[in-house]
Amino acid sequence: MSLPTFQIAPGFAVPFVLCQHPDPADLNQRLRELFLARESAGERYANPQPLVQRNEALYESNFQLFDWPDKPVAELRDYCWAQLYRAIRELNGYDLEQLRKLHIAAESWFHVTRKGGYFALHNHPMASWSGVYCVAAGDDRSGLQDSGLLSFVSPMAANTMFIDMAIARMSQPYAYAPRQFKLEAGQLVMFPSWVLHEVRPYMGDGERITVAFNARFMMAGVEPGKVPINRP
Repeated sequence: MSLPTFQIAPGFAVPFVLCQHPDPADLNQRLRELFLARESAGERYANPQPLVQRNEALYESNFQLFDWPDKPVAELRDYCWAQLYRAIRELNGYDLEQLRKLHIAAESWFHVTRKGGYFALHNHPMASWSGVYCVAAGDDRSGLQDSGLLSFVSPMAANTMFIDMAIARMSQPYAYAPRQFKLEAGQLVMFPSWVLHEVRPYMGDGERITVAFNARFMMAGVEPGKVPINRP
Protein backbone atom coordinates (compact mmCIF):
# COMPACT_ATOMS: atom_id res chain seq x y z
CA MET A 1 0.00 0.00 0.00
CA SER A 2 1.46 3.35 -1.04
CA LEU A 3 1.67 6.21 1.45
CA PRO A 4 -0.22 9.45 0.79
CA THR A 5 1.86 12.14 -0.87
CA PHE A 6 0.55 14.75 1.59
CA GLN A 7 -1.43 14.31 4.81
CA ILE A 8 -2.28 16.33 7.94
CA ALA A 9 -3.21 14.04 10.83
CA PRO A 10 -3.61 14.54 14.60
CA GLY A 11 -0.71 13.12 16.57
CA PHE A 12 -2.25 13.23 20.06
CA ALA A 13 -6.01 13.68 20.23
CA VAL A 14 -8.49 14.03 23.12
CA PRO A 15 -11.96 12.61 22.40
CA PHE A 16 -14.95 14.77 23.26
CA VAL A 17 -18.32 13.07 22.89
CA LEU A 18 -21.13 15.48 22.00
CA CYS A 19 -24.74 14.32 22.25
CA GLN A 20 -28.11 16.00 21.99
CA HIS A 21 -31.15 14.41 23.63
CA PRO A 22 -33.79 13.96 20.91
CA ASP A 23 -36.71 15.21 23.04
CA PRO A 24 -35.49 16.77 26.30
CA ALA A 25 -38.25 19.27 27.17
CA ASP A 26 -40.47 17.09 29.38
CA LEU A 27 -37.56 15.30 31.06
CA ASN A 28 -35.77 18.56 31.75
CA GLN A 29 -38.87 20.16 33.24
CA ARG A 30 -39.33 17.27 35.66
CA LEU A 31 -35.63 17.32 36.56
CA ARG A 32 -35.72 21.07 37.12
CA GLU A 33 -38.68 20.81 39.50
CA LEU A 34 -37.05 17.98 41.41
CA PHE A 35 -33.67 19.68 41.72
CA LEU A 36 -35.07 23.01 42.88
CA ALA A 37 -37.15 21.19 45.50
CA ARG A 38 -34.08 19.30 46.72
CA GLU A 39 -32.02 22.49 46.76
CA SER A 40 -34.66 24.15 48.96
CA ALA A 41 -34.18 21.36 51.53
CA GLY A 42 -30.86 22.99 52.40
CA GLU A 43 -28.05 20.75 53.65
CA ARG A 44 -30.04 17.53 53.41
CA TYR A 45 -29.11 16.90 49.76
CA ALA A 46 -26.04 19.15 49.50
CA ASN A 47 -22.47 17.95 49.03
CA PRO A 48 -21.18 17.73 52.63
CA GLN A 49 -17.51 18.08 51.64
CA PRO A 50 -17.09 20.44 48.70
CA LEU A 51 -13.53 20.53 47.37
CA VAL A 52 -13.48 22.62 44.19
CA GLN A 53 -13.61 26.39 44.65
CA ARG A 54 -17.05 27.89 44.01
CA ASN A 55 -19.21 30.63 45.55
CA GLU A 56 -22.61 30.82 47.19
CA ALA A 57 -24.35 31.41 43.85
CA LEU A 58 -23.70 27.74 42.98
CA TYR A 59 -25.43 24.85 44.77
CA GLU A 60 -23.90 21.37 44.52
CA SER A 61 -25.81 18.24 45.51
CA ASN A 62 -24.36 15.13 47.07
CA PHE A 63 -22.71 12.61 44.75
CA GLN A 64 -25.41 9.89 44.86
CA LEU A 65 -27.77 11.44 42.32
CA PHE A 66 -28.05 8.46 39.95
CA ASP A 67 -28.92 6.24 42.94
CA TRP A 68 -32.03 8.27 43.70
CA PRO A 69 -35.30 6.39 42.96
CA ASP A 70 -36.98 9.34 41.23
CA LYS A 71 -38.17 8.46 37.72
CA PRO A 72 -36.70 11.47 35.85
CA VAL A 73 -33.29 10.79 37.42
CA ALA A 74 -33.46 7.15 36.27
CA GLU A 75 -34.40 8.28 32.75
CA LEU A 76 -31.44 10.64 32.59
CA ARG A 77 -29.07 8.03 34.01
CA ASP A 78 -30.13 5.48 31.38
CA TYR A 79 -29.68 8.04 28.61
CA CYS A 80 -26.20 9.02 29.82
CA TRP A 81 -25.04 5.44 30.21
CA ALA A 82 -26.34 4.50 26.76
CA GLN A 83 -24.33 7.34 25.19
CA LEU A 84 -21.23 6.56 27.26
CA TYR A 85 -21.24 2.85 26.40
CA ARG A 86 -21.71 3.74 22.73
CA ALA A 87 -18.67 6.01 22.89
CA ILE A 88 -16.58 3.34 24.64
CA ARG A 89 -17.62 0.78 22.02
CA GLU A 90 -16.66 3.00 19.10
CA LEU A 91 -13.40 4.30 20.60
CA ASN A 92 -12.14 0.88 21.74
CA GLY A 93 -13.61 -1.33 19.04
CA TYR A 94 -15.46 -3.51 21.55
CA ASP A 95 -18.16 -5.91 20.45
CA LEU A 96 -21.41 -6.48 22.34
CA GLU A 97 -20.00 -9.37 24.37
CA GLN A 98 -17.11 -7.24 25.60
CA LEU A 99 -19.46 -4.39 26.52
CA ARG A 100 -21.56 -6.77 28.61
CA LYS A 101 -18.46 -7.56 30.68
CA LEU A 102 -17.71 -3.87 31.27
CA HIS A 103 -19.19 -2.90 34.66
CA ILE A 104 -19.60 0.72 35.65
CA ALA A 105 -19.18 2.49 39.00
CA ALA A 106 -19.97 6.19 39.20
CA GLU A 107 -20.58 9.35 41.17
CA SER A 108 -23.17 11.85 39.98
CA TRP A 109 -24.57 15.17 41.17
CA PHE A 110 -26.34 18.32 40.05
CA HIS A 111 -25.50 22.02 40.08
CA VAL A 112 -27.90 24.93 40.29
CA THR A 113 -26.04 28.11 39.32
CA ARG A 114 -27.43 31.61 39.67
CA LYS A 115 -26.03 34.98 38.63
CA GLY A 116 -22.33 35.23 39.45
CA GLY A 117 -21.90 31.53 40.15
CA TYR A 118 -18.79 29.71 38.92
CA PHE A 119 -16.86 26.46 39.38
CA ALA A 120 -13.05 26.67 39.44
CA LEU A 121 -10.48 24.73 37.42
CA HIS A 122 -10.32 21.02 38.28
CA ASN A 123 -10.33 17.50 36.92
CA HIS A 124 -11.72 14.22 38.26
CA PRO A 125 -9.19 11.78 39.74
CA MET A 126 -10.03 8.08 40.02
CA ALA A 127 -12.34 8.10 37.00
CA SER A 128 -11.87 7.44 33.29
CA TRP A 129 -14.88 9.29 31.84
CA SER A 130 -16.83 12.33 32.99
CA GLY A 131 -19.86 14.06 31.58
CA VAL A 132 -22.05 17.15 31.91
CA TYR A 133 -25.72 17.24 30.90
CA CYS A 134 -27.58 20.54 30.61
CA VAL A 135 -31.04 20.60 32.20
CA ALA A 136 -31.54 24.37 31.88
CA ALA A 137 -29.23 26.84 30.17
CA GLY A 138 -30.64 29.84 32.05
CA ASP A 139 -31.69 33.16 30.56
CA ASP A 140 -28.44 34.87 29.69
CA ARG A 141 -28.88 38.33 28.17
CA SER A 142 -25.65 39.73 29.57
CA GLY A 143 -23.96 39.81 26.19
CA LEU A 144 -20.80 38.31 27.73
CA GLN A 145 -19.39 35.62 25.46
CA ASP A 146 -17.80 33.62 28.27
CA SER A 147 -20.79 33.70 30.64
CA GLY A 148 -21.38 30.20 31.96
CA LEU A 149 -19.00 28.57 29.51
CA LEU A 150 -17.83 25.01 30.17
CA SER A 151 -14.16 25.54 29.32
CA PHE A 152 -11.46 22.88 28.82
CA VAL A 153 -7.76 23.73 29.02
CA SER A 154 -5.47 22.37 26.32
CA PRO A 155 -3.40 19.54 27.84
CA MET A 156 -0.42 20.31 25.58
CA ALA A 157 1.70 22.03 28.23
CA ALA A 158 4.42 23.18 25.81
CA ASN A 159 2.13 24.40 23.03
CA THR A 160 2.72 28.10 23.70
CA MET A 161 6.52 27.83 23.85
CA PHE A 162 6.70 29.88 20.64
CA ILE A 163 3.89 31.30 18.52
CA ASP A 164 4.16 33.09 15.22
CA MET A 165 1.67 33.64 12.42
CA ALA A 166 2.47 30.27 10.86
CA ILE A 167 0.69 28.54 13.75
CA ALA A 168 -1.29 31.24 15.57
CA ARG A 169 -4.56 30.70 13.67
CA MET A 170 -4.73 26.93 13.45
CA SER A 171 -8.26 25.56 13.81
CA GLN A 172 -9.44 22.72 16.04
CA PRO A 173 -8.20 20.18 16.89
CA TYR A 174 -4.85 21.96 16.61
CA ALA A 175 -5.73 25.36 18.12
CA TYR A 176 -4.13 26.56 21.35
CA ALA A 177 -7.26 28.17 22.76
CA PRO A 178 -9.44 26.33 25.31
CA ARG A 179 -12.19 24.10 23.98
CA GLN A 180 -15.40 25.77 25.15
CA PHE A 181 -19.10 24.90 25.18
CA LYS A 182 -22.06 27.15 25.89
CA LEU A 183 -24.41 24.35 26.84
CA GLU A 184 -27.97 24.15 25.56
CA ALA A 185 -30.81 22.28 27.24
CA GLY A 186 -30.58 18.58 26.43
CA GLN A 187 -26.89 18.70 25.47
CA LEU A 188 -24.50 16.12 26.91
CA VAL A 189 -20.71 16.55 26.75
CA MET A 190 -18.49 13.64 27.77
CA PHE A 191 -14.70 13.71 28.07
CA PRO A 192 -11.73 11.89 29.64
CA SER A 193 -11.75 12.68 33.35
CA TRP A 194 -8.13 13.88 33.42
CA VAL A 195 -8.83 16.96 31.25
CA LEU A 196 -8.74 20.18 33.29
CA HIS A 197 -11.92 22.23 33.00
CA GLU A 198 -13.94 24.97 34.67
CA VAL A 199 -17.29 26.76 34.47
CA ARG A 200 -16.88 30.49 33.89
CA PRO A 201 -19.02 32.90 35.94
CA TYR A 202 -22.64 32.74 34.81
CA MET A 203 -24.03 36.26 34.48
CA GLY A 204 -27.54 35.51 33.27
CA ASP A 205 -30.90 35.49 35.02
CA GLY A 206 -32.76 32.35 35.99
CA GLU A 207 -31.11 29.08 36.96
CA ARG A 208 -28.40 27.32 34.98
CA ILE A 209 -28.90 23.66 35.94
CA THR A 210 -26.55 20.84 35.02
CA VAL A 211 -25.96 17.22 35.96
CA ALA A 212 -22.42 15.82 36.10
CA PHE A 213 -20.98 12.36 36.55
CA ASN A 214 -17.69 10.49 36.86
CA ALA A 215 -17.40 6.86 35.77
CA ARG A 216 -14.83 4.10 36.09
CA PHE A 217 -15.02 0.53 34.81
CA MET A 218 -13.98 -3.04 35.50
CA MET A 219 -14.07 -5.65 32.76
CA ALA A 220 -14.99 -9.12 33.98
CA GLY A 221 -12.13 -11.56 33.45
CA VAL A 222 -9.49 -8.85 32.91
CA GLU A 223 -6.95 -8.33 35.69
CA PRO A 224 -6.35 -4.65 36.56
CA GLY A 225 -2.85 -3.48 35.64
CA LYS A 226 -2.52 -6.02 32.83
CA VAL A 227 -4.78 -4.39 30.28
CA PRO A 228 -3.29 -4.52 26.77
CA ILE A 229 -2.89 -1.09 25.15
CA ASN A 230 -3.31 -0.58 21.43
CA ARG A 231 -0.08 0.65 19.86
CA PRO A 232 0.68 1.72 16.27
